[in-house]
Amino acid sequence: MNEEEKTVNELKMGFISSLLLTISTIVVFGFAMIAIPPSGPYCPGNCMDYPYLDLLQYYPRYYFWMYIVSFQLIVFMVFVIANHFNAVKNKKIYSFISVSLSVITTTVLLANYFIQFSVVPISVMKGQTEGIPLLTQYNGHGIFIALEELGFILMSLVFLFLSQIFVGKNVLERTLKWICAVPSVLVILSFVFYSIQYGLDRDYRFEVAAITIDWLAIIVIGILSSIYYRREIKKAAGNS
Repeated sequence: MNEEEKTVNELKMGFISSLLLTISTIVVFGFAMIAIPPSGPYCPGNCMDYPYLDLLQYYPRYYFWMYIVSFQLIVFMVFVIANHFNAVKNKKIYSFISVSLSVITTTVLLANYFIQFSVVPISVMKGQTEGIPLLTQYNGHGIFIALEELGFILMSLVFLFLSQIFVGKNVLERTLKWICAVPSVLVILSFVFYSIQYGLDRDYRFEVAAITIDWLAIIVIGILSSIYYRREIKKAAGNS
C-alpha cells in the first residue's frame, strides 16, 4: 500500500465514522428521551424512592438506550482515532491527547453501562438486592450517575483537544474548530452552576445537562465532519 492509498483509506474511515456517529447518536438520543427516570428531580410522577427495588417494572424498555450507546461509544472512539491519523503532523500532539482521553471516556462509560444492564436487573430478579441502591441508574447519588458525570466531562475535553487539529483554512474548518471547543466550556459551566446551586446534592441534574450538551455537539460535529471528509476524499481522488 502506497502513501496515497493509505491517506484515502484514512479519509474514508473518517467519513464513515462521522456518519455512523451522527446516526447512532440521534437514535440513542431518541431512546434516552423516552426513558425519563422514574425517580429524582425530573420524575414526571409515580416516582421510585430509595432503595429503588421497583426498577424491574421499567426493565427492559428503560435499558434499551444503554445497548445502543455502547455501540455509539465504540464508533466515537474510532472517529477520534480517524481524526488523529488525518491530522497534520504539527497538530498530532492534540489529536493524540484526544485519542487518549477518548479511550478513558469509552472505558468508563462502557463499563458503567455494561454493569447496569448486566448486573442490576438480574440481581434484583434473584432477590440479591444488597448494594443495588448504590449501583442503580435511578439513584441520583449513586455510582452510575457519578461515572456518567466523569465520562461526559472527559468526552467534552476530547472535543476541546480535537478542535485544535483544524487549521481554519475555510469556513467549514473554522466552524468545526469552534463547535468542538464549545462542549467543554458549557459542560464545565454547567458543573459549576449545579455545584453552586445544589452542592453535593445535585442529583442527576448535571449528568442530564452534560449528556445533552455532548450528544448535541456530536450530532453537529458528525454532520460537519462527514461533509469535510467527503470533500477531502474528492480532493485526494482528483490528485490521484
